[in-house]
Amino acid sequence: MSARTRASSTTEADYPTTERSRVRRLHQRGSYARSDLHAILDAAPLCHVGYIIDGAPYVTPTLHWRDGERVYWHGSAASRFLRQVDGKTVCLTCSLMDGYVLARSAFNHSANYRSAMVFGTARIVESDNEKTEALRRFTDGLFPGRWETLRPMTAQELKATSVLWMDVEEATAKVRAAPPGDPEDAGIRVWAGVLPMRLAFVSPPRARARAAG
Repeated sequence: MSARTRASSTTEADYPTTERSRVRRLHQRGSYARSDLHAILDAAPLCHVGYIIDGAPYVTPTLHWRDGERVYWHGSAASRFLRQVDGKTVCLTCSLMDGYVLARSAFNHSANYRSAMVFGTARIVESDNEKTEALRRFTDGLFPGRWETLRPMTAQELKATSVLWMDVEEATAKVRAAPPGDPEDAGIRVWAGVLPMRLAFVSPPRARARAAG
């Protein structure tokens, strides 16, 4: 991932670099490229949406999906937060852990990761048809073709579900993908390196799989 940290170097493929989104610490790990941000948003299964309600901060974990420059997430229509966040600026973040970085000193231990932070104005999908279509794209994006095999949603289920979206206005990615940064300690006789980590599906329990079949 290439770092783009100055407004003067911004291209049409970059999100704008502002005081809010600019990477200040370890700026060489940052990127504002749309391709970098989209890759992280698409790879992460979970996001956290941060917002201010009545002067207090809240962060909600939820599943999300991207459609071009628009990011969607969903939740319960009974949530006291979702209606209040409509029309407000939100910060949506997601991260992927790629490994623990073990150095030869406690101070130099680190982690390899990919993270994305995006800003925009939250909007609620009001139309039942648009909401259904958004949920279909979400489901089929995870499990292609599954939507058509499922029982159709009832009117009550649709009413109980809120779908929100925001167009990405600003965004920052930050990535570490490197070995330990402690060359000065190379002579110390202790193992150092990266313990890789990955997110993966596992086989479902056999009994449950048979019952579902």
